[in-house]
Amino acid sequence: MNLVKRRMERQELLAIREQVLNSWPTGKQVDFDEGVRFHRALPEASRFGAVLRQADRAGKVLIQPRAGVALVDEHIRLLQGLEEFCDLLPTTIDAYTRQNRYEEAAKGIEKSKQAGQSLLNGFPAVNHGLSECRRVVTSLKKPVQVRHGTPDARLLAEITLAAGFTAYEGGGISYNIPYTKKVPLEKSLRDWQYVDRLVGEYEDNGVRINREPFGPLSGTLVPPCVSHTVALIEGLLALQQGVKSITLGYGQAGNLVQDVAAIASLRELAHEYFQAAGFADYELTTVFHQWMGGFPENESKAFAVIAWGATTAALARATKVIVKTPHEARGIPTRDANRQGLDATRQVINMLSDQPQLNTAAVDTEKELIKREVRGILKRVLELGNGDLLEGTVRAFAAGVIDVPFAPSVFNLGRMMPVRDNEGAVRIFAPGQMALDKDVLEFHRAKVQERAKAEGREPVFQMVIDDIYAVSKGRLVGRPR
Repeated sequence: MNLVKRRMERQELLAIREQVLNSWPTGKQVDFDEGVRFHRALPEASRFGAVLRQADRAGKVLIQPRAGVALVDEHIRLLQGLEEFCDLLPTTIDAYTRQNRYEEAAKGIEKSKQAGQSLLNGFPAVNHGLSECRRVVTSLKKPVQVRHGTPDARLLAEITLAAGFTAYEGGGISYNIPYTKKVPLEKSLRDWQYVDRLVGEYEDNGVRINREPFGPLSGTLVPPCVSHTVALIEGLLALQQGVKSITLGYGQAGNLVQDVAAIASLRELAHEYFQAAGFADYELTTVFHQWMGGFPENESKAFAVIAWGATTAALARATKVIVKTPHEARGIPTRDANRQGLDATRQVINMLSDQPQLNTAAVDTEKELIKREVRGILKRVLELGNGDLLEGTVRAFAAGVIDVPFAPSVFNLGRMMPVRDNEGAVRIFAPGQMALDKDVLEFHRAKVQERAKAEGREPVFQMVIDDIYAVSKGRLVGRPR
């Protein structure tokens, strides 16, 4: 693969770093060398990448919730209350911090103190600063990851990594295109180059930080070839900056065969592209996100959706699974709801742990289709950038070669439209400008036509609308009533 490797020079990192750390008062608390010393003293059980590596080698599926509240003590109590029920812990960041609106986050902290409960939808790590973030890490026995949704995550990374968090989620595409409207893609990609170069700097000093691009993207009917392409690009860009521990993710689509094939093909494609680009010294793991779309309000039905996600993760042998709760349809879940989701997931995974990975002819066929689609798209991306992956990615989104469905970004063409086939697999209803071969597009067209014939209607946009709401109404495929 003719890939131009561009690692940010250390002097450039340091020059930008001065601006980043001076952009908000808590940034001045960061001492990189002290942070390195703290990381080196952490026990193995507190290192996210090490726990993932051990689980992957053993074929064990780890479970991790989402959780975060405004105040430090309450956040610690929340995570301590979840710790015995999961393998890996999160710190989910609030929406103000994700948009670098630290003044408003500060007001949210004060209002939360007055109200006696969290009035933010996550943990405002930048406002709390290094020492308070470290108090979170030192209060827990299991590894903690920063989970957020931030196009410019540089200051958040500086503070949380120096504080001792050993995993950091996100990427320049996956935390821009599905999350924002007007942030230029080139800007977010370069801001995330900084994050990855910072992680590479820790790596150069003997500290391994796990990096996890956000796999589900917009979370609604995303074809595997789209999310895989983004994951591979973000993985390659991270490796270029010195990252060594990579977890690539995928959001559950709902069809068992397609989802199992997606996890398997993601791992195989990653090794293929990483090694073709000349990278060998890396650790690769996978994450499966339980259903990211609409949930049933009825808790019993919600548990069924959670159990289906757990089943798929187990049969696909993902390294870890991100767990949902029976309160997904209501808003921010309680600690007890998180525990219930974790318990349900653990039970299913334990019951399937001795059963073999699902490996059928149908899975193999779907896997090869996904691989072919991804290879075609990535070939065009590299052509557009003349081997420069970052430039090619920006041009590919502008041209619609990569197109994320239902994304708000104006830098996403938005012409590709997905829909389910008659068996519930996500297919391409309208390809837009995606770089797919004619016979591949004909396969998708035929699968959509097959469903239309079974339902006695023409292939129309109403199918897409029906599919978006189907799971919350108790089905996978949005059949006409």
